[in-house]
Amino acid sequence: MRREDPAQGLVLSTTDGLTLDAEQLRTIRVDFQRFLLEYEFGLREVETKIEILRDEFREIHDYNPIEHVTSRVKSPDSLLAKVARRGVPPNFEDMREQITDIAGVRVTCAFISDVYRLVELLTAQDDITVRCRKDYIAEPKPNGYQSLHAVVEVPVYMSTGRVDVPVEIQFRTIAMDFWASLEHKIHYKYASDVPPELLEELTDAARTAAELDSRMQRLHRELHG
Repeated sequence: MRREDPAQGLVLSTTDGLTLDAEQLRTIRVDFQRFLLEYEFGLREVETKIEILRDEFREIHDYNPIEHVTSRVKSPDSLLAKVARRGVPPNFEDMREQITDIAGVRVTCAFISDVYRLVELLTAQDDITVRCRKDYIAEPKPNGYQSLHAVVEVPVYMSTGRVDVPVEIQFRTIAMDFWASLEHKIHYKYASDVPPELLEELTDAARTAAELDSRMQRLHRELHG
């Protein structure tokens, strides 16, 4: 790759023979910024819906099922790395179709029943379209991971018109979230080459977390019916 100063009217050349001038680079940068802004706005739409549900439960009902909410939009570097890793064609249409977690929300609840209740309340709204749903609570992954994932589409109205933006929402209990956070840290430390005995410990810990969730759910049911 050869870089020279665009202010002098020169160009950028890549190893595959592609040559881009300063105006083309500027156009790509603006288009990419708009693409990620669509996800930022889609994320805000989903966050607002969750905040409304949380405020309603807090103000009207005597129980709030939402413990906390976190969200993020992938950085440009992270997104492009995933596009390259998965072999997705580097255009916006294919990225929107094949990379479903560009915008992500994680909703943490106290009990398993809260997870399913919130999923149904959120996905029943008529401006939300469910693209896919994966229930890793009913069917945990082999390593013990549990969570309920839903990829939904929400309409975002830009100056250029409506865009249906996919947002991935993960619903999990406090115990599931604690285990997943620990598992991620361990895989990061060992660069995904985790010793077998530690993997076995993690799987056993996942079973313990699931048992804790079941016990707490029974107690919750006895208290609240």
